[in-house]
Amino acid sequence: MRQTVAIIGWVTGVQGVLGFFGRTFGDRPWGLLHQWWEIPTAGYAALAVLGAVLAVYGETGKSGAGR
Repeated sequence: MRQTVAIIGWVTGVQGVLGFFGRTFGDRPWGLLHQWWEIPTAGYAALAVLGAVLAVYGETGKSGAGR
């Protein structure tokens, strides 16, 4: 279960970072999300933070010798 959360977190974080940097340093957002929804710059930053939290949560569950 935590592996799935980690994967979702990584994908969400990458899309958030791409959208944020595309809007900040380019003329339009990068990534896939802008093709389906119009997300503001702050929304992309929130997605990047949410993705980072999910990825860290998922990755911490992978450690341990008995698993």
